[in-house]
Amino acid sequence: MQEAQIGALFVLAASGGILLLAKNPHGGEHLRDLLAGQILWVRYAQLAIPLAVTVFTLALLWTWRGRLPQLGFYLVFALAVTVSVQLVGVYLVFATLIVPSLGARSYPPRRRTALAYAIAVLGYALGLVLSAVLDLPSGALIIWCLAALAIGAQAAAPRCSRHIVSPVSNK
Repeated sequence: MQEAQIGALFVLAASGGILLLAKNPHGGEHLRDLLAGQILWVRYAQLAIPLAVTVFTLALLWTWRGRLPQLGFYLVFALAVTVSVQLVGVYLVFATLIVPSLGARSYPPRRRTALAYAIAVLGYALGLVLSAVLDLPSGALIIWCLAALAIGAQAAAPRCSRHIVSPVSNK
C-alpha cells in the first residue's frame, strides 16, 4: 500500500509540473530539465529552499521519531520530493529513492540502511566522474551507476538458508 501511495504522490508531482509548464513558450526545455535534471548547473542560491525543507524535515522526523502519523509522513515526503525534483529531475529523484534500497534488500536488516546509503553515495560519485570523463549527461549516468551498483550488491548478497514461510498454512 505504501509503495502505491508514494507512486501516486510522485506521479501527481510530476504531472503537476507538466500542467504548470503547459502554457510556457519554453515549456519543452523546462520539462526536459524537470525530467532529466541539470545536476551540474544547480547554483548555490537554488539550495536555500531545499536546505530549509531538509532542516524542517529532519527536525520533524527527529522530534516525532516513529510517532509521525502516516499522512504526516507522506505530506513531508511529498514536500521533500517536490523540492528535490526541482533541482535534479524526476528520474534521478525516483532512482535515488528506489534503486539503493533494492540493492540492499537481501541483506540482514541491520546492514540494509548503511548499504543503501553506500550505493547512493558511490553511484553519485561514480556517475559524476564518468560523466566528466565520457562527456555524457550526468543525471542519466548517475542512474545507470546506481543500478549497476545495486545489481552488484544483489549479486554479492549473502544467501539466506532459512526457508520463506508462506502466509497460507497447509492444514
